[in-house]
Amino acid sequence: MTTHHLDDRQPHAFWDNSFPPRLRIQPGDRVVFETLEASARQITRRSSHKAVAKLDFSLIHPLTGPVYVEGAEPGDALEVEVIRLKHKDWGWNAVIPGFGLLADDFSTPYLHHYKLGRKHCEFRRDIRIPFEPFCGVMGVAPREPGRINTIPPRENGGNIDIRHLTPGARVRFPVLAPGALFSCGDCHSAQGDGEVNGTGIESPMSVTLRFNLEKGTNIPELRFTTPPGQRLTVTDEGGYFVTTAHGPDLFKDAQQAVRYMIDYLAAEHRMTREQAYCLCGAAVDLKISEIVDAPNWIVSAYLPLAIFK
Repeated sequence: MTTHHLDDRQPHAFWDNSFPPRLRIQPGDRVVFETLEASARQITRRSSHKAVAKLDFSLIHPLTGPVYVEGAEPGDALEVEVIRLKHKDWGWNAVIPGFGLLADDFSTPYLHHYKLGRKHCEFRRDIRIPFEPFCGVMGVAPREPGRINTIPPRENGGNIDIRHLTPGARVRFPVLAPGALFSCGDCHSAQGDGEVNGTGIESPMSVTLRFNLEKGTNIPELRFTTPPGQRLTVTDEGGYFVTTAHGPDLFKDAQQAVRYMIDYLAAEHRMTREQAYCLCGAAVDLKISEIVDAPNWIVSAYLPLAIFK
């Protein structure tokens, strides 16, 4: 087994199966990826709210890669074992006008900076979110020729934002092009299920992954396993405050459940609605609580109480 290293000086913000690989590896090898935060340095430690209003979305999701895995062919599965993610002391999330679950509710740009420690991400002195890192974007080259953007998730993986792909997880991607051509980036130090405001805690990181091949498995889309004996989140121990919303449209139910949560946070925890929306993106989990009793379904928003000191 060999360990390779890729720096963050040649990022690409697209998927393209003709884009040449930066590295060729053997199954079983590890790669350490240096990754930029999601804005590709459009937002820095010193940025103000104005930077959010000026974001160029063509630069969003600067990815490190691609990595060519020898022997990978269409029909195989690429197994990616998440070994380690190491932050670089700082992260951000934001209210981006026109983006996110409540795009029509928020028109003013807002940027929230986080101080990152060994175990926690500090929202403010009395609110600390556990450091539970993962790559927001991981994927292989698409089967179709041509260049496509990274914003939506796709058959090849991409902008998946699955918060449980933390160290110990094993992720399987369908190989769609020779060599798989794997890339990753958009690392989050924490995120609620749903990433409701459009951002997790966006952070530059060093990411260590191990690659293996499963020949001829023909999986249709991404699959993953979480490590045995590991809780899905360390915040479970403190209990949750939960808001719910019902109706025949799951998307609208999700919106309303988050609106109720924002109302609660603003009233009970002394923060602006923009701050509350950011906290929802970083820490609140959306769950489908009921989807069988037509004509109405229920979506619940779970706020972990352990984050409050």
